[in-house]
Amino acid sequence: MRLSVIGCGYLGAVHAAAMASIGHEVVGIDVDARKIEALSKGNAPFFEPGLPEILAEGIASGRLTFTTDMSAASGAKVHFIGVGTPQQKDGYAADLTYVNAAVDALLPYLSPGDIVAGKSTVPVGTAAALAPRIEAAGATLVWNPEFLREGFAVKDTIDPDRLVVGVANGAGVSSRSSLARSTTGEGDAQGAGVSSRFARSTTGEGEVDAASVLREVYAPAVAKGTPFIVTDLATAELVKVAANAFLATKISFINAMAEIAEVTGADVTQLADAIGHDVRIGRRFLGAGIGFGGGCLPKDIRAFSARAEELGRGESVAFLREVDEINLRRRDRAVQLVVDALGGQVFQKKVTVLGAAFKPYSDDIRDSPALDVAVRLHGLGAQVTVTDPEAIDNARRVHPQLTYVADRDEAIRDADALVLVTEWDEYRRELAPAHASTLTAGRVIVDGRNGLDPAAWRAEGWTYLGMGRP
Repeated sequence: MRLSVIGCGYLGAVHAAAMASIGHEVVGIDVDARKIEALSKGNAPFFEPGLPEILAEGIASGRLTFTTDMSAASGAKVHFIGVGTPQQKDGYAADLTYVNAAVDALLPYLSPGDIVAGKSTVPVGTAAALAPRIEAAGATLVWNPEFLREGFAVKDTIDPDRLVVGVANGAGVSSRSSLARSTTGEGDAQGAGVSSRFARSTTGEGEVDAASVLREVYAPAVAKGTPFIVTDLATAELVKVAANAFLATKISFINAMAEIAEVTGADVTQLADAIGHDVRIGRRFLGAGIGFGGGCLPKDIRAFSARAEELGRGESVAFLREVDEINLRRRDRAVQLVVDALGGQVFQKKVTVLGAAFKPYSDDIRDSPALDVAVRLHGLGAQVTVTDPEAIDNARRVHPQLTYVADRDEAIRDADALVLVTEWDEYRRELAPAHASTLTAGRVIVDGRNGLDPAAWRAEGWTYLGMGRP
């Protein structure tokens, strides 16, 4: 199938390359000429494991091209919208400038029967507002949210844990399609058929056809039994923000427990292990530390709160404000641990921050807790050195006032204190306390991710300080 992908940032570039890798003919379109030039040469403009390989493969095969010319979308059957929805500069709401611009630019090149599939994370109600403009061109709008994890985005696109497609007038479809999957056994394919037949009875033929086309787009995943859930447009929009809100809440919950542990002498890691055995809770995302960051969770929960206020239901997600505040407080706590460990002040003390990206296997520094901690320590007068395997260039562009050293051992040399803030293996698993002792001036380590063995570091004479652990 011929596809277009509008927006070639993190989401769009990965989606375009992944779709080409499963056999589609894909054109990626973006207004940023430098980005398009890099992608056309097979150079990913950001770090994502596996992306360079499928980029090179797609370009070499001729199935994958990139351009700044929107007319290249002509002739595609499905047009994916994958542009950014950043937080507004003057508030919490999502900025839909890029979404609206993408649709405006695409409209002249749509043909009757085309499908426009929104993938951007948008406030609920966005699709309903866009649909009439797209339908006027004879095309159909569906919403197909992404569920990518940075560092695993290629896998998550090619082999997702679920596929959601929102269609107009699709109310009631998802519950039946879920039932079909759970009762047909190896009829994942059969279950998909039941879902389609049910969709046909409750939606217009155009909506059924659109969902069927998306099944074809994702045929390899559907054939493997990936749940394919057809919903109404609003539900599809809510799926992504609800998932992110839940994950953010779970992380902030265990960080709230860490705050209690710190004043009672309890160990939050043991607490998380114990409650994580409850199958209703689970252990994943119960890692206490300096909290979440990145380009999704922080902005998405803020935008969700703002949209709820607009809908007159702000009280329904009022707890997300506290989720956000807990998350930010843990960054303060990590800084305070460093200050306390160094005698109450860090002026002119050498502090090495291990990590700049908001998470490992990424070079993304958007709302990075790691960089936030580094900047705050610098503001208190510390001589801060930051090291990271992938994110130094991005970090330096945003915070040039910090010192950056790529080599880990050189970065920690003569440091009075170390702060682990991003869980790269070379810091969490491969940095032995005995080795670190031969390089540093001090013996203080603040474990902002609770990823180290306290006993091993203390046995080497280090002052080990974790987040919510004695």
